[in-house]
Amino acid sequence: MYPTISDFLREVLGLNIPLPIQSYGFFVATAFLIGIWIVVKEMKRKEAEGIFHVITKKVYVGAKATVKELTISGLFGFVVGFKLVDAFLRYSEFVASPQDFILSTDGSWLGGFAFAALSIFMSWYEKNKLRIETPAWQEKKVRPHQLAGNILVVAGIFGLLGAKLFHNLENLDDLIAHPMESLFSFSGLTFFGGLIVGAIAVTIYVKRNKIPPIHVFDIGAVTMPLAYAIGRIGCQVSGDGCWGIDNLNPKPGWLSWLPDWAWAYNYPHNIINEGVIIPACEWTHCHVLANPVFPTPLYETAMMLIVFGILFSIRKKIKVPGMLFSFYLIFAGIERFLIESIRINNVFKIGNLEVTQAEMISVGLVILGIIGVFITKKIHSQKSKPLQTS
Repeated sequence: MYPTISDFLREVLGLNIPLPIQSYGFFVATAFLIGIWIVVKEMKRKEAEGIFHVITKKVYVGAKATVKELTISGLFGFVVGFKLVDAFLRYSEFVASPQDFILSTDGSWLGGFAFAALSIFMSWYEKNKLRIETPAWQEKKVRPHQLAGNILVVAGIFGLLGAKLFHNLENLDDLIAHPMESLFSFSGLTFFGGLIVGAIAVTIYVKRNKIPPIHVFDIGAVTMPLAYAIGRIGCQVSGDGCWGIDNLNPKPGWLSWLPDWAWAYNYPHNIINEGVIIPACEWTHCHVLANPVFPTPLYETAMMLIVFGILFSIRKKIKVPGMLFSFYLIFAGIERFLIESIRINNVFKIGNLEVTQAEMISVGLVILGIIGVFITKKIHSQKSKPLQTS
């Protein structure tokens, strides 16, 4: 395992370069960048097909910077300087635990005030350059693909909040016992929570910008499986605890081609320090699982890459808006339901039945996806019927 990029550089390339970049965060950032690229390409394609149209917005131009704008700019600059300067001055501590460092109340007051002043000046200067004698409202034309970054930022922020919310609801005991750690740590995220809350936020945002949400969801149906697959690589590389149940069974003969670590793995040097101490270890993370487990992140990566390949290959052939997203819901539900049987998760009792939160949501997604296929097909066929004339 390589919890940080520095661990990878040291063990694989022999380079000792201390970097404050965790492996999981690296892969999440990679997934985000690839997601933006796909969304932009797909939005441009839909613009060319006449599905998306130019958006007209009214903007107030020529006015001087307001007190509110300068205050927000100053606060942002202060937070950046407060942490950035302190990170530079205490770089070794920052590298050792970036998450704890960022979430702590420690920082450089001098750096904070300096960056706040600089940020306020830059905001005033940029506004002053565009000032005109009589400020006025003007119409500005925006092509939908120019908002792709904003859409993914909205999805990312609210998706993170939703993932955190659903995880804490699933782990109320931990939330009560350690409220601050549970609420503000970067670990402990539930994908389905992110999907639900993120989808709601994106719907609101694109509707306000007069972009048909149903077509944006179809684009998401292609983007999310690939992003999810890349994110799960980060889980595997860092060993963040998203692994499976103990697997002490010998590898079946029909899987002889599969590497042993892809059948059962004990996650040495995992980032959450789970398991027993590794003798003579000099790493920051020196634990290994006592028993090997199913490396479920690998399986999820493989399955979601297949889902991505299927949906990407048929995206131009499906002309019914919303049907591609319905297919995604079905595939995502099936994938997660299958993996739950060998994945560590909290179990809820409903009568004599034991189920996980993910299994319940998975079934719901499959049902919703099937309903979506029929409804979108029906709506499309009705709109395609020629008008009857008497």
